[in-house]
Amino acid sequence: MSEHTATLDGEKPPITDTSHHTTPTNRRRHTLFAAANRIKPGMLSHWYAIPAIIVGLLFTLGPICVIVAFSFMSQPEVGGGVVYKFSTNAYKKLLFTTDFLGRTSFDPRYLKVFGTSLWQALITTFVCIVLSFFIALWMSLRKPSTQRLLVLLINIPFWTNLIVRTYAWMLILNENGPINGFLKFIGVGSKQLLYTSGASLIGLIFTFLPFAIMPMYSALSGFDFRLVEAAYDLGARKLTVMRRIILRAAKPGVTSAIALCFIPAFGSYVQPVLLGGGRVLMVGNLIASQFSDARNWPFGAALSTVILLVTLLCGVAASIGGGKAARDAGMAV
Repeated sequence: MSEHTATLDGEKPPITDTSHHTTPTNRRRHTLFAAANRIKPGMLSHWYAIPAIIVGLLFTLGPICVIVAFSFMSQPEVGGGVVYKFSTNAYKKLLFTTDFLGRTSFDPRYLKVFGTSLWQALITTFVCIVLSFFIALWMSLRKPSTQRLLVLLINIPFWTNLIVRTYAWMLILNENGPINGFLKFIGVGSKQLLYTSGASLIGLIFTFLPFAIMPMYSALSGFDFRLVEAAYDLGARKLTVMRRIILRAAKPGVTSAIALCFIPAFGSYVQPVLLGGGRVLMVGNLIASQFSDARNWPFGAALSTVILLVTLLCGVAASIGGGKAARDAGMAV
């Protein structure tokens, strides 16, 4: 009666919104393919990302799980592969050896290989950090067009294959290369540069230096250098400005560069083989020999698992250190 009266008086009857009424089928479809919160226009629900997540996990965690599982299996008596029988002998072999009489003794050989890898990775990381800091600082002081050109030049090594770049260093460091040619010209004589630990280090530094420059440049490119001028106006010395202002602003780049250089350099394979000539035994070479020559797959998998744990710890430390460095840099700026 009230609605009829309102219509007679010239007023429009209230319109009932039926858009929210859905059938049970539509309600189930909304529950399955819609996000918990309201989806913005042009965006999909998180359910649509499940296939991509499954494929990503399959091709990343899948091989890692296989390697970890192989490390806890037994070695067959003949040939390669594994025997599907639980065993921890692969991890025991890292520290101990057993002779023909069954006596077990401590074996430091593989620890020395890890020590060599650690030493090479630390030197590579340190040199890359020092060089990349001054290069990135010089780049950040150029005009924007020059900075873009310099970034392009730094990325040129990525346009060629790593093995091709390593072979180029073999041509430079060999007995008939330009370095030995210059040494002969000045009367010093030819030196053994190739197939040494120094040659391996040169290859590692050349390979990972761009990985250190880019995050360092990213940290310094947005730095306001008027803070440096203000520090000089307040009487600060050059070393004080470098230590308390510029280096503090570059801390996030330093942390990222450490992670990008140390982790891959620790398990590198190409440079020690080609430039070191097999005389520099690192963990990557040892793992390759266990899967190919020695055919001891469980031991090679155990070595890979140890490297994986070291990489994981370094990644966590870099993440924590990077967050703290970013906060400190923000406070400095």
